[in-house]
Amino acid sequence: MTQPSLARRLGLGDAVAIGLAAMIGAGVFAVWAPAAQAAGAWLMLGLLIAAVVALANAASTAQLAVQYPESGGAYRYGRERLGAWPGFLAGWGFIIGKTASCAAMALTAVAYLVPNEWQRPAAVAVVAVLVGVNLLGVTRTARVGGAIVVVVLAVLVVVAAAGLVGGTDHQGQLVASSEPGAPGTVYGILQSAALLFFAFAGYARIATLGEEVRDPARTIPRAIGIAFLVVIAVYFAVGSAALAALGPEHLAGSSAPLVDVVAAAGWTWAEPIVRIAAGVAALGSLLVLIAGIARTELAMARDGELPAKLATVHPKRSTPLVAELVTGAAIVVLVLAVDLREAIGFSSFGVLCYYLVANLAAITQPAEHRRVPRALSAIGAIGCIVLVATLPPVSIAVGVAVFAVGALVRLTARGIRRSRSRRRTRR
Repeated sequence: MTQPSLARRLGLGDAVAIGLAAMIGAGVFAVWAPAAQAAGAWLMLGLLIAAVVALANAASTAQLAVQYPESGGAYRYGRERLGAWPGFLAGWGFIIGKTASCAAMALTAVAYLVPNEWQRPAAVAVVAVLVGVNLLGVTRTARVGGAIVVVVLAVLVVVAAAGLVGGTDHQGQLVASSEPGAPGTVYGILQSAALLFFAFAGYARIATLGEEVRDPARTIPRAIGIAFLVVIAVYFAVGSAALAALGPEHLAGSSAPLVDVVAAAGWTWAEPIVRIAAGVAALGSLLVLIAGIARTELAMARDGELPAKLATVHPKRSTPLVAELVTGAAIVVLVLAVDLREAIGFSSFGVLCYYLVANLAAITQPAEHRRVPRALSAIGAIGCIVLVATLPPVSIAVGVAVFAVGALVRLTARGIRRSRSRRRTRR
């Protein structure tokens, strides 16, 4: 039986809004401190490295999305170009890593917006509301995401102005050390790039929604390019402002770096605005990330890699109904059960592995489907491997364990299907 397709309702503006909402989220408000702890005064070099790897990944993703304009992103690309196993591992890494990221974003949002004792109940309510918004249809997701992006971008302009114009210029340098991961070492700079990559990773959300974009061969590459260029300009402005206002040592020790930037400038009136924007930005990322996870589950379910029920599409809204609900339930469980303050490292592990598969798939594309040099995809693949290797050891260990569990689940499921097939044949 032919499975129903998702409706193509997203134009260029909608796709750009989804990409911006996915990238300009909790990361830009939270990632500077751990990155500064790793890179020290070389923070902007770490950001540049992260941007180069992200640019290569974005180019590969856009090229693949033109040839395979379906839901699933790197899962679909890996499966079509490299085989079932690479595709499965890409999809599994995306779902597990991004589900944890969703829980972290929900907790980040409420941490800025509500008192301590109400944070977990509020996070559950937030997840329920945003799943409901996604169930109304992907155009609602794009419109809400676009509205959030406009507000957050305006606040980030204020932060950049405060740091670059009104902030104190700190010239203190961190003392170099020979220990791995110490600020200023090559290892430390690369680790900061791996952590900063977390803040760039949203552009793939456009590709995971490829089945719902009008004229995908033209719209998806343009949307990814526009969203990426806007974000990199914003991040360099905000990162420079944070270094200028706080200096590397103070930035590394800050729990709310962008609030501290406006405080250092004496712009106390902006502090509550920045706090609210941080919460709203986290909600925007959470909104579009739920949509991306559900579409990947939909694609994997269609291929028999996940339960078939996850491929159910709402007959009126053209949304992946069951996948959205299952994703929301998983996020709620994590919100209630786990402290995910250190989830950035684990999320980066999963996302970098996901993009490694995308780059390797892009390398195999024939000339008629190539839009970027094969060397750029190779740079992206090598960059992903290097950045994964420099993540904190705990993040690597947890990531490897999660991928091992995924492989075991797939092997078990395939064994059950083969056994059932043999029994039916004998009958």
